[in-house]
Amino acid sequence: MNPGYIFVIILSILGLIVFGVLVAFFNVWLRAWLADAYVGFVDLVAMRLRQVPYGAVVDARITAKKAGIDIPINDIEAHFLAGGNVLPTIQALIAARKAGIDLDWNRACAIDLATKGSGKSVVEAVRTSVDPKVIDCPNPASGRSTIDGVAKDGIQVKVRARVTVRTNLERFVGGAKEETIIARVGEGIVTTIGSAESYKTVLESPDSISKVVLHRGLDVGTAFEILSIDIADVDVGQNVGAQLQVAQAEANKNMAQAQAEIRRAAAVALEQEMIARVSEMRAKVVEAEAQVPLALADAFRNGKLGVMDYYRMENIKADTEMRGSIAKGEDT
Repeated sequence: MNPGYIFVIILSILGLIVFGVLVAFFNVWLRAWLADAYVGFVDLVAMRLRQVPYGAVVDARITAKKAGIDIPINDIEAHFLAGGNVLPTIQALIAARKAGIDLDWNRACAIDLATKGSGKSVVEAVRTSVDPKVIDCPNPASGRSTIDGVAKDGIQVKVRARVTVRTNLERFVGGAKEETIIARVGEGIVTTIGSAESYKTVLESPDSISKVVLHRGLDVGTAFEILSIDIADVDVGQNVGAQLQVAQAEANKNMAQAQAEIRRAAAVALEQEMIARVSEMRAKVVEAEAQVPLALADAFRNGKLGVMDYYRMENIKADTEMRGSIAKGEDT
């Protein structure tokens, strides 16, 4: 085959390839060029090879450019490859610029990546920075409706507060979120109620709670700036002091009863011991009485006791028994 024909065929194939590329990317390229957000064909082809949705990336660049923000196409593509949401990040950057908030592209990307999977977004962070957000304290989702504290007089006070916060974009990445704000405000409320001399003081001036808590700087290290803490509701709860006194009295009573039972058991044991000792003594007496006849018999054998002596002793015993019976008769 003629080499010239081969060369023509190769040129034709290359031309078809170039034409196909032009057809595939021309619309996107033209849209970017007309919006004064130029993107080269090489960049479009490279994004296509990296499986990046070049149309969405170019649209994001056009959106930023029309808002007066020039973001290189490589930065937008890098944020997409990092797993970020390109268009919401651009929208958040534009909203911050319109609101006069100092937010650059890198920080917006960091916030977007930090909120990924948390149910929040960089757009919400910027919106909260512009339009403050109200947080209920305690969080109704926690199952509690009030924060309970006990004044020095033992009366329980139930408080429900509302915290108005504004996003601090400089501390958003790495800063504590709403749960920390709720926990700190709850701790401050409990501490303030506990330091009150009487529950009446809290009821008379509930704003004193918000003032004390607000001045403690609870937003340090968080992603928010606390604007105000408002006490929405104050109720009187139980008399915890009286309940504690009742519980203490019951415990003292149970302790006294236990000690009395110990003393009673000791007395019963001592009584049983005395009975046992009496029985032991009686046994010794019986044993000693059993020795008397033996001693008499031995005295007879040895001649130490005569018959007349024995009869006199029996007469004495009989006389003694008669006197005893007469005495019992007189008593009855």
